[in-house]
Amino acid sequence: MKITEDTIKHVAILSRLEFDDKELGKMTKQMGSIINMADQLSEVDTKGVPETVQVVDRDTVFRDDKPEHWQDREDLMKNAPAKANGFIKVPVIINKDDDQ
Repeated sequence: MKITEDTIKHVAILSRLEFDDKELGKMTKQMGSIINMADQLSEVDTKGVPETVQVVDRDTVFRDDKPEHWQDREDLMKNAPAKANGFIKVPVIINKDDDQ
């Protein structure tokens, strides 16, 4: 896969990042190198190799999932800087008008 400056510009817009021309060139080169390294994996013969979730034989230990009383809504809402209809109000970060 060829990474171009247009690809990096598109990803930057989606990620809300800004690059000047020098950074854009550097990022394009670095991302191209990363993609080329990942592409090398497709050349490896993996027939007969079992799928692996993790490389060490270890069971993940989880605690029992038990409901617990934590705090009341009123206590939680005391520290909220902005509230609306019983919920914490947060600023909008994605606008419907964006063309991205």
